[in-house]
Amino acid sequence: MAESHAWGLLLPRLKSARLGIDTGLAIGVVCILTVLVLPLPPFLLDAGLALSFTCGILVLMVSLFLSRPLDFTSFPTILLLTTLLRLALDVAATRQILSHGNEGPAAAGNVIAAFGGFLMGGDVVIGLIVFAILLVVNFIVITKGSSRIAEVAARFTLDAIPGKQMAIDAELNSGAIDERTARRKRRDLEQESGFYGAMDGAAKFVRGDAIAALMITSINIVGGLAIGIVQHGMSFADAASTFTTLSVGEGLVSQIPALLVSVAAGIVVTKGGVEGDAGAAMVAQLGRSPKPLGIVSGAALLLALAPGLPFIPFAALSGLAGAAAWRRWQNPIPQDEETAPAPVSFSGEPPISDALKMDQLRLELGYGLLVLAGGDTPRLTEQIKSLRRAIAVDMGFILPPVRIQDNMQLPADAYSIRIKEIEAGRGELRANRLLAMSPTGILPDLPGERTTEPAFGMAAIWIEPAGREIAQTRGCTVVDPASVLTTHLTELVKENMAELLSFAETQKLLDDLPREQQKLVTDLIPSQISMGSVQRVLQSLLAERVSIRDLPTILEGIQEACAMQARAIPAIAAHVRTRLARQLSDAHTNEAGYLPLIVLSPEWEAELSEALVGPSEAKQLALPPARLSEFMRKLTRTFEEAAEAGETPVLLTGGAVRQHVRAIVERMRPATIVLSQSEIFPRARIRTLGSI
Repeated sequence: MAESHAWGLLLPRLKSARLGIDTGLAIGVVCILTVLVLPLPPFLLDAGLALSFTCGILVLMVSLFLSRPLDFTSFPTILLLTTLLRLALDVAATRQILSHGNEGPAAAGNVIAAFGGFLMGGDVVIGLIVFAILLVVNFIVITKGSSRIAEVAARFTLDAIPGKQMAIDAELNSGAIDERTARRKRRDLEQESGFYGAMDGAAKFVRGDAIAALMITSINIVGGLAIGIVQHGMSFADAASTFTTLSVGEGLVSQIPALLVSVAAGIVVTKGGVEGDAGAAMVAQLGRSPKPLGIVSGAALLLALAPGLPFIPFAALSGLAGAAAWRRWQNPIPQDEETAPAPVSFSGEPPISDALKMDQLRLELGYGLLVLAGGDTPRLTEQIKSLRRAIAVDMGFILPPVRIQDNMQLPADAYSIRIKEIEAGRGELRANRLLAMSPTGILPDLPGERTTEPAFGMAAIWIEPAGREIAQTRGCTVVDPASVLTTHLTELVKENMAELLSFAETQKLLDDLPREQQKLVTDLIPSQISMGSVQRVLQSLLAERVSIRDLPTILEGIQEACAMQARAIPAIAAHVRTRLARQLSDAHTNEAGYLPLIVLSPEWEAELSEALVGPSEAKQLALPPARLSEFMRKLTRTFEEAAEAGETPVLLTGGAVRQHVRAIVERMRPATIVLSQSEIFPRARIRTLGSI
């Protein structure tokens, strides 16, 4: 009862168990290894030989229709398994031939008997010659050539990996590809190196298989003669006829699948960079031009007319080649864009349209700074890549690709940053030195070249790399040249983000919104507001360094402003800023957890409001120059006092004058943040440091 109960519990689990592909492969390998030890009945031997033939044909067909070698990365493993299968069947057939060869031609199964009788024509000598030819073709011609090609391909592939990796990183840094495409290219690169490396070793399996087939056939012939004569009392002629026929038949059965797999290996390793299946590629490339086909047609016709040569075969081939040449002449193949020659300019100048192309961001380097963007450690390209990612995370703005190029007109150690072809900043670096700066603005006495940090205008000094630790112990911040340049680029980008946000970039930001937010976009654009107006609202936010990463909230604010009949961009932007009050307050909260404020006094608030003239949606500030100068003096003095106390305050104004106060402050203190009362989050902690 206990045993029945145990089986009752076990059977349902066995029935529910399903063999996966990996389990089936493991069982198949175990079966192949078992064949090496245990005898195999003739009918199972026939089934195994049929499987070997079928696998060889399948592998050859798959290789012919490959689009690229990396689509068959499992080929080295298949090569090993098919070789192991053939060797196991060779051992099983040898056991049958030597044990039961005296019983007749069918002693080792019908497949070997068919090859030993039909294909050999009943003549042992012919079978030996055919077997030797197949062996020579497989071992010396195909296998040896494939092994050499695989070895060279593996060597060149491994040597090219660093350059390809740098090219992928450069494309990612320039924005030509995204992160997902870069990961796919890196994965393809790893698969390519692993595939060609494995093919270099797997080609040795085929060579070893050919040598093993020769040795096994020789052993079968010699061993069969000895067993037939000594053990079974057969005459030499009968033993030679019986065992040699079976041995050569077994060798042919083994060598034909091996030849198929060897040809497949040769096709895979010689495919190289050809795209598409091999047949289409060969036909397309051999028949691309009518001239070679016409010459072949003429040569075949001359051979057909030559005395002693058969006329019909050569004439037929001449006609086929001529017809193909005529058809290609009438229907030429259009050249692809990548292979088409560049249009010839008789004036020797590039097309005028090239002069209209404009780089959004370009970094020009003197020849002495090119090492920062190249060499073994291109820190500059890596830091620009990190900058683009940081801008996207902090500001919700995808920075356009930064084009890096040399400029021989610049001094050797100089660089220039251009935004839309206009120079936005320039500086000088020392590629083989480090820049030391003091947070206090007072530099210690260090050996080096005195200079000014290009991004913030701080006093600095170029020191030798060996003096890093000394400078750090004296309270200096030490950075490398690439970091200095990247910092300068970062500040210029933040100052010009509004200008860099183009119409196309705005469209891309909206297209990349999640699906659940697309309904908001379709309801808003273009029925309530145009795409250009959305772009201008986003530009106004970026101009004051307000992150647009929370794009759904911004769109909701625009929709609310449009519902309130607001049409002017400043009015829409002002309403959006109130929706972003939590974000604005959090962005300017200091480490102590409060928002430091400098408040605009009611007197100035009233005077500025009275100075507004013009229509309600396009008011302008008309403040007398004397009063404007006085306002700027008081503002500068108040903020300087706050800075001496270690604070970076925000200027708080009324909503009606915030935009106009910001326009005044921007010219004198562009980094000063101006907020209105409605843009302060209600639960934010605030501290008033003073008033103007």
